[in-house]
Amino acid sequence: MIAKRYFKYSIILIVALTTGCVTNIAIKDPSIPKPHFEKLSLIVALRLPNEFYNFVHKENVLGQESWTIDFGTSNATFFTQLFEYMFDDLIVLRPDDDTLNYTFDALIEPEIEGFEISVPNQSKTNEFVVWIRYRMQVYDKIGNSTSTWSVSAYGKSQIKGLGRKKSLQRAATLAMRDAAALILLQMDKATKIGTLADGPTTVNKTESDGISVKNLNNEKPMVLNTSTFGDADEITN
Repeated sequence: MIAKRYFKYSIILIVALTTGCVTNIAIKDPSIPKPHFEKLSLIVALRLPNEFYNFVHKENVLGQESWTIDFGTSNATFFTQLFEYMFDDLIVLRPDDDTLNYTFDALIEPEIEGFEISVPNQSKTNEFVVWIRYRMQVYDKIGNSTSTWSVSAYGKSQIKGLGRKKSLQRAATLAMRDAAALILLQMDKATKIGTLADGPTTVNKTESDGISVKNLNNEKPMVLNTSTFGDADEITN
């Protein structure tokens, strides 16, 4: 009888530790202020993967609450808006679109390579932290892969004055804004995409990790000057 009772209580304890309330967060399409940036003289095709229209991240904190973060179409909107600021002309393609039907200087295929969050109960702080890592594959007009480049971005937001949901939303938006600043300032240097205006490349493919604000291996984050976009506090959700 004692053994059965002990087993019953053990099951209850395990269930209590592994379950908790679920908090659902929807990330709105980010609004990137127009940067002070001279466009590159390129016609660029941007092929967006399906996950950019329905990316969902789930985070389970053992014995505490679980988080479901729905990015919806925010990643598609983010890259479309960003590259419209960067290049003279932008063609947005879905995964099944045939590139032979379009004329362009370069093709970019981005993807989400990693996503992590830290919630206050984990960090023992009063803030949410978001890390996101994008990987971009660049091709010339005839389909040669010319470079692969990854950028990692970091955003954090305190709960005070916002509440938990809005704080996490803001941290995610700040991470995307950091990624935008890195891509604007470093992409041409890292990938040499500007040279594709002269035609298909004949050099070997290059691969670079770019410059990260915070990578996903818990390295110390860099301090990035985001004045390209103005004051980060202007972000609202």
